[in-house]
Order: sequence, then C-alpha cells, then structure tokens
Amino acid sequence: MNSNPINNKPATASSTVTRDLRELDVETGNIYESLVIMSKRANQISNNIKEELHQKLSEFASANDNLEEVFENREQIEISKYYEKLPKPSLVAVQEFLDGKVYYRNPTKEA
Repeated sequence: MNSNPINNKPATASSTVTRDLRELDVETGNIYESLVIMSKRANQISNNIKEELHQKLSEFASANDNLEEVFENREQIEISKYYEKLPKPSLVAVQEFLDGKVYYRNPTKEA
C-alpha cells in the first residue's frame, strides 16, 4: 500500500465510473471488506498527496508575505493546478484494488 500516485501517474479515470459490484468482492468474498480495504487505501493516498503538496508549497512560504507576492507567484499556482487535476484518491484506490496492487490482510481470518 505504499505506492505514490503522483510519481507513478496512475491510469485512473478522472471521473466517476459505474462499477459492477460482483467485481469488487471477487478478491475478498465480501463487498464490505473490499470497501473497507479500498477506503483505507484512499485515505493513505490522500494523506500522501496532502503531505507532498504541503512540502512543495512550504517552499513558497515566507515570514513576511505581502498580498502582491501571493498573487504573482505563477509557479505556486501551477503546482496547485497540477494537484487539482489529479484523480480522486478513492478512484485511484478502487483501480489499484481491482488491479491487485493493494496488499491487505485480515487478522480475524488468519486466526
């Protein structure tokens, strides 16, 4: 579950796609377990993206920002636009799950 969607350029649709529920529970045998796995992966992806964005934007922060500097910083705007155009973390997580790229385990089933 450690892949970074930013560097890997995921082949994920940028909008919502209708999914067949029977495809989602093939791996686990339980649709709810599959949804929990995908939602946890989506949270990981979201946190990774947020952390990376904050690191990039922190380079532009200064102690004495004035209003003109904020509006004139084109590079900062381009970075923000790039992150806005990325597919939603939930869409990436579903695609990774369906492609078998998500590692998960259920301790209750292992016992």
